Amino acid sequence: MKYIIKLEELFLLGLSIFLFSKLDLAWWWYPLLFFTPDLSMLGYLVSSQVGAWVYNAIHFKALSIGLYILGAILVSPPLQLAGLILLGHSSMDRVLGYGLKYSDAFKHTHMGTIGEA
Repeated sequence: MKYIIKLEELFLLGLSIFLFSKLDLAWWWYPLLFFTPDLSMLGYLVSSQVGAWVYNAIHFKALSIGLYILGAILVSPPLQLAGLILLGHSSMDRVLGYGLKYSDAFKHTHMGTIGEA
């Protein structure tokens, strides 16, 4: 089952890149901003519970889709870009086995434990 999820997430990453290519923005914005969602890990400096909540909020697919749609409605390329960055980044994370976090430990995710086969 994990392989099907990872394949689906790979296609969502591709979709985010494709939709980005339709925006009238310089190509370098996508790679420049691609890892900014990982700043959400700073919540772990407070506690495991806060870290998991902040990380999961930023990596929640509904947020990325909502931002993209809101940007399309408002004709706001920066909002669309934010949505696509969040979608592409969270999809890449899941392809690599990094899922949404449980509050007990950073490595405990909905995709399993990071680092275990």
